[in-house]
Order: sequence, then structure tokens, then C-alpha cells
Amino acid sequence: MLTPNELIKLLDNRDYDYDLHEHNALYTVEDSNKLRGEIKGLHSKNLFLKNKKDKFFLFSCEEFTEVNLKTISKSLNLGNVSFAKKEYLLELLGITPGSVTPFALLNNMKNNIDFYLEDKMLESEYINFHPLTNKATVTIKSSEFVEFMIENKKKIHIFSASNETIVKIYE
Repeated sequence: MLTPNELIKLLDNRDYDYDLHEHNALYTVEDSNKLRGEIKGLHSKNLFLKNKKDKFFLFSCEEFTEVNLKTISKSLNLGNVSFAKKEYLLELLGITPGSVTPFALLNNMKNNIDFYLEDKMLESEYINFHPLTNKATVTIKSSEFVEFMIENKKKIHIFSASNETIVKIYE
């Protein structure tokens, strides 16, 4: 499993432009609101979900986006989803609660977790995610984030939370 330091080295080795902000552990969107004004770009909330057939999903949305699990699971054909247990976070993504991030998908070698990025995040110049720890935040251009994920063989479903539809897929 990739560590936070190894992730940062990956970004450095591939010459991605990003800012690393170290801070006290953040567990919720409310915790991270205390850093507003200090870190540019859109901030995320990340939902690690599972359906009854043991299919997993990671949703990265703008922090204030309302996500209705019942309606979005129906409109995106996910089956009945609920939050995945913390054991799955560690087993499949190598992270703990509070550190959920799409960067953790690099630890999912089987690529058996579907990743959904809200269109608002893609449309923002800069976006923020934890680098596998909730004691830091990486600010990166959304276009470079997408490039990095594709380079690491991660498929991205761009979705509209307001329309509950897929608007684009990157592979």
C-alpha cells in the first residue's frame, strides 16, 4: 500500500504542480471549514459506498453538495448503496476513516472500485484532497488531477449531482 510520502514522491517524480498543506487531523467537512481562506480551490467530501452485491464506489463531491444515496444509486444504476464499513477502507484503500480520498484508489490494484467525480470539481481550476492522511491537504489543478489518475489507470466517471447523471467518462 502506498504511503502519504510515497504519493507525494509520485507527484514530484511526475512533475505535477501542487501545494501540500499540513495541518491538524480533519475528520469532517466542518473540521476542514476552519481552513477556508487559507487553501485555494474547491474542497471535497468523499463518500466510500458499497452496494448489497459487494460492489464499491468512491464519490468525490464539492463539500456542500447534497447527495441523496437513495436517488443517486437508482439514477446511476448502482443498486442500493450505503456507507462501506471502515474495515473495507483499510483493506481496499489502505486508509482510515477521515482520510477518504481518490488518491487512495492507487492502492486498489484490482481497480474494482468505481470512481465518481462531481462535475463541479472538474470545472474548478483547483481542487483539494487528502494525500492518504487527514493531517494534510493537496491542492492540485483539476486537469492535472484527472491526468494523474488516468496515468495511474483509474477510470473516472464525471457526474452531475444536480441531474444525477454521468456527463463524461475518462479512461
